[in-house]
Amino acid sequence: MAEALLQVSALHAGYGRAEVLTGLDLRLERGQVVTVIGPNGAGKSTTLNALMAVLPSRGQVVFDGIDLADVDLEERVMLGMALVPEKRELFGTMPVEDNLVLGGYRSMKLRKPNWRGELDRVYELFPRLKERRNQLAGTLSGGERQMLAVGRALMSSPKLLMLDEPSLGLAPLIVREIFRIISRLSEQGVSILLIEQNARAALEVADHGYVLETGAIALQGPAAELAGDPRVIETYLGAARKTAAGTD
Repeated sequence: MAEALLQVSALHAGYGRAEVLTGLDLRLERGQVVTVIGPNGAGKSTTLNALMAVLPSRGQVVFDGIDLADVDLEERVMLGMALVPEKRELFGTMPVEDNLVLGGYRSMKLRKPNWRGELDRVYELFPRLKERRNQLAGTLSGGERQMLAVGRALMSSPKLLMLDEPSLGLAPLIVREIFRIISRLSEQGVSILLIEQNARAALEVADHGYVLETGAIALQGPAAELAGDPRVIETYLGAARKTAAGTD
């Protein structure tokens, strides 16, 4: 088996004495979209925070052949890991373009030639951001803020893009647009770890899926197979249908 871009083994993490992850195993190949679905409180966001060293953890995380045991958050960013957090965490009092330029920190530090060329790529993916490049980030709509958060992460030319609930709080039309962009990034060879409560949309764009329940993996497999698994349909896709039916 080829070396994975990300290999996670027996990962434990939590908040204080409350352990949320109780031995998580996960693998992501280069160029894959891997999704982790599950109910609220299962540990989905905790997984990403542990992988980025925002939270202390124990277990083994190997990224691009490097054991991350003693690697801090900034070093993980420099190695090519990029996280788009659930709360997006933009600089609201700064223009859109300045937010994007700040995302190029890794490329600047690595002295990549023409790193500002990534701006063109982001604007091509998100034409709306180009239209609003001089507008303050804090005045954007929810969907535009999500696009800016993803665009800022892409400015670092990451080897792995990690998305935490990118559809959260967005109107259905915008959700479809966000997932179209995820599919397009995948077609361009970007490796993506997608944490998402919208199980149906996540499994449609993913190559492989994991179902996380109470801190451990309950099910895993090719995304298309999981989408047809009766347990997933009953617990997640059935609930998604009901939610969608009740949404304006």
